[in-house]
Amino acid sequence: MKIGCPTEIKPQEYRVGVTPAAAAEAVHHGHEVTVQTGAGLGSGFTDQDYLAAGAKIAPDAKTVFDWAEMIVKVKEPQAAERAMLRDGQILFTYLHLAPDPDQTRDLLNSGVTAIAYETVTDRNGGLPLLAPMSEVAGKLAPQVGAWTLQKANGGRGVLLGGVPGVLPANVTVIGGGVVGTHAARVAAGMGANVTVLDRSLNRLRYLDDVYGNVFRTGFASAALTADLVAQSDMVIGAVLIPGAAAPKLIRRDQLSGMRPGAALVDVAIDQGGCFETSRPTTHQDPIYEVDGIMHYCVANMPGAVARTSTIALGNATLPFMLALADKGWKQAIIDDPYLRAGLSTHLGKLTSLPVGEALRLDAITPDELLAA
Repeated sequence: MKIGCPTEIKPQEYRVGVTPAAAAEAVHHGHEVTVQTGAGLGSGFTDQDYLAAGAKIAPDAKTVFDWAEMIVKVKEPQAAERAMLRDGQILFTYLHLAPDPDQTRDLLNSGVTAIAYETVTDRNGGLPLLAPMSEVAGKLAPQVGAWTLQKANGGRGVLLGGVPGVLPANVTVIGGGVVGTHAARVAAGMGANVTVLDRSLNRLRYLDDVYGNVFRTGFASAALTADLVAQSDMVIGAVLIPGAAAPKLIRRDQLSGMRPGAALVDVAIDQGGCFETSRPTTHQDPIYEVDGIMHYCVANMPGAVARTSTIALGNATLPFMLALADKGWKQAIIDDPYLRAGLSTHLGKLTSLPVGEALRLDAITPDELLAA
C-alpha cells in the first residue's frame, strides 16, 4: 500500500504522523511510504532520516494526498486538507468529530474511509491510541496551569507547592481516567493539595488504593464539585466520553463564586470542552479570561512536547497502521473489532453513533456497514 504522511498545518502543531522507525517498518512489510518534506522537523526528524528508513520525500502536501492510498496524520484534517481527500482513500488520524460539523460534512462528502485514533478500543475497554496523548496532556496540565496562575499572566499569583509558612494551592481534577490520574500525580508532586473527582466508585477505589497518600478522591456529585471548584486555585477538566461531545461540568454562573484569577485547564477541549466557557486556543495565544477566571484551552497540548508525543503516538499507532496496510481497511476491521470501533466514515456514511447523536445526523454502526 502507498502510505502518505503530510506536514501538519494546524497552528503550532509540531508532531508528525509517521516516525522514521514506523516508515522503516512499513517498508519492511513491502509498502511504499512518502513523507512531505520537512514534516518531521518539529519532532526532530530530518528528511534524511526518512530517506535512510526507505521512505520517499514529496515537495508538497498535494503530491502526498494525490499519491497515497492511506493518509496517516496526527491532527484532524484542516479544510485545505479535506479538499484533497477522495473516495476510496483511507484517513488514519485523530478526528474528534462530535464538536466539528464542518469537518464531519467534508469527510462524508469526500467519500474517504476515516478511522479515528480516539475511538479505537482494546480488550480492556481502553483507548490505546488516545492513551499516550492523554498521558502527555495529563502531565502537562498542572505545568501549564501553574504558568497560567502566575500574576503576569492574569492569574492569582499562587505557587502550586507554596513555601514554608504559606499553604499550597488547591487543585481539583474532574475525571479520574488517564488524563486525570497523570495530572493529579504531577500536581501533587509539585506540592499542591489535590482532589480527584469521578463518578465511578470502582475507579475511586483503585485511585485510593494506589495513590491514597498522594492525593484525595471524591465522588463527583454536583454539590461536591461546586464546593471544591469554589475553593480551588486550579481546576483541570479531564472527562472524556469516547467519540461524543464532552459534558459541561462548570457553568458560567459558577465562575463568579470562584477565587478571582483561578485557572481552568480544559484538557477535553478537542471534544468541545467540559467547561461552559471553554473555547479552543493555540500555543501562541493559550489563555483568556472570563468573569475574572483564567482559561487554558489549547486544543493540541501534546504538540508542545512534540518529540516525546510523536514517538509515544507512533509506538501506539504502528501495529494498526501496518494492519490497515497489510490487509486493507475492510479485512483489518473484520479481523480486529477494536480497530473497527475507530471507523467513523465510509463512502458518505457516518459510522459513529455518538457523533451522529452529537450532530443530529443519521449514523450506522461499523458492524451494520459491514453487514450491508
